[in-house]
Amino acid sequence: MTDSPRSRTITTEKQESNKTFIAIEGPIGVGKTTLAKKLSQSLHSELLLEGASENPFLEKFYQDPKSGALPAQLYFLFQRTRQLQELRQGDMFAPNHIADFLMDKDRLFARVTLDNDELNLYEQVYNNLTIDAPTPDLVIYLQAPSNILLKRIRKRGVVMENTINEDYLNQLSSAYTDFFHYYNASPLLIVNASGIDLVNNEQDYKQLLDRIETTSNGRHYFNPSMVK
Repeated sequence: MTDSPRSRTITTEKQESNKTFIAIEGPIGVGKTTLAKKLSQSLHSELLLEGASENPFLEKFYQDPKSGALPAQLYFLFQRTRQLQELRQGDMFAPNHIADFLMDKDRLFARVTLDNDELNLYEQVYNNLTIDAPTPDLVIYLQAPSNILLKRIRKRGVVMENTINEDYLNQLSSAYTDFFHYYNASPLLIVNASGIDLVNNEQDYKQLLDRIETTSNGRHYFNPSMVK
């Protein structure tokens, strides 16, 4: 169904959230950071962003995954560990947080990109860090088909992402599907992100925001095309 012009101008006023920590996950190109930024404004929350552009090994990984995977993965591991430790050490008056990553994602990517010897080394480092990541009050898992992910990646025009192909995205999407099939550490909201436009359609966003605020336990699904 096509939205009317009126539906595109619905305002979403700022509101207080009943959740102090929301994590957004999903494969590259699915819209995690876009949603995190918008939610942080609506829910008066502080952003905790992945910071991929800060990883000096990421471009090498995209150019040569075999030789660049381990250093890129270890950099992300240390970066995310530091971010979540800082979050855990915050005082009781700290603002709520919205993150565009879940700590478990680091292992998920490692298992996709590393060979067996590298993965064993990575797991040793991971375990020695004794990561005690805070548990989100809600995890939002964004899904979209690989062909849509690839179109979005190409549209945003990050040069080092030009080598990403649909096969790689299929691997990532399968890894995410397997991971969240068993995930039960937090309430989980699974969103069909292929049919949602958070930038131009405020009706989509308002409906999602309402679902986020009312989801408190278990596994739930949100498909905006089914509620219009």
